[in-house]
Amino acid sequence: MVRLAIPLVVAAVVFMIYAVVDCALFDRLRIRGVARGWWIVIILLVPLIGAVLWFVIGRGRAGRTVAGGGRRIPLAPDDDSDFLRRLDRDAEQEERIRRLEQELADLDVELDESIDHPETPGEQPPGGSLPGPGHPETGPSGGTPHRPDRPDAGDGTTGRPNA
Repeated sequence: MVRLAIPLVVAAVVFMIYAVVDCALFDRLRIRGVARGWWIVIILLVPLIGAVLWFVIGRGRAGRTVAGGGRRIPLAPDDDSDFLRRLDRDAEQEERIRRLEQELADLDVELDESIDHPETPGEQPPGGSLPGPGHPETGPSGGTPHRPDRPDAGDGTTGRPNA
């Protein structure tokens, strides 16, 4: 009989400790019945029954409690109008980002074309004159832009550092 009583007592103590820690760390807005401090007192003074009462009555379920205004918190995300509004706003932001990225890509293509293929000989790229000879953005002669990031740079480099 003693062999059976010792494991039961240990299990009851572990269950009570778990209930006290759970009560102490549980979200106070979801606690039902009495306040958190009173639940801890009930769990400690009425050993097994207090812990069982905490898990059955005191520990409210997520999404099923009543908020301060008396309105029920939605159970599913598609029932929450704030969540759906946020999804619409996120979709609008994603579309705006996609449009801006496309505009930047188009501008990059236009800039590359104006640098690589000027319409008239001697026309300079947008933004002013080309830097002089020896500058990293010009070739050795000082006229044609030197683009080490392009694979066809002509100087044998790949445009990648450490390559």
